[in-house]
Amino acid sequence: QVQLVESGGGLVQPGGSLRLSCAGSGIFFRLATLGWYRQAPGSQRELVATVTRAGSTNYGEFTEGRFTISRDNAKNTVYLQMNSLKSEDTAVYYCNVRTAFQDYWGQGTQVTVSS
Repeated sequence: QVQLVESGGGLVQPGGSLRLSCAGSGIFFRLATLGWYRQAPGSQRELVATVTRAGSTNYGEFTEGRFTISRDNAKNTVYLQMNSLKSEDTAVYYCNVRTAFQDYWGQGTQVTVSS
C-alpha cells in the first residue's frame, strides 16, 4: 500500500519561508518523477514543481526562483523549499509521485501566507 505523508505547512508572514516534506512508503521514489502541486480555494490544481529521476526540474512560472524542489531517494522523500512567500501562495500543497503506471497523491498540507 502506497502512502505519502506531507508535513511542513502552516502559517507564515509575507516574505517568510517554509520547507515542505513528503515522505513515501510502499513505492520506490528513485524510479519516479516527484512533484508538488497546489490548489487555492476556487481555483484549479496547478503545478508548483517537479523533479525527474534524473534530477531535471520544472517549475511553475509563478515560483519566480523563490521555490526549490529536491529529492532524497535514500529517504524516499521529496522537499519543497519556499522562500519570499506571498499571500497569493496561500493554498493546499499536494505531493505527487508519478510512475510509469500510476499517479499517487498525498493528502495535502495547508500553507497560509498572511500577516
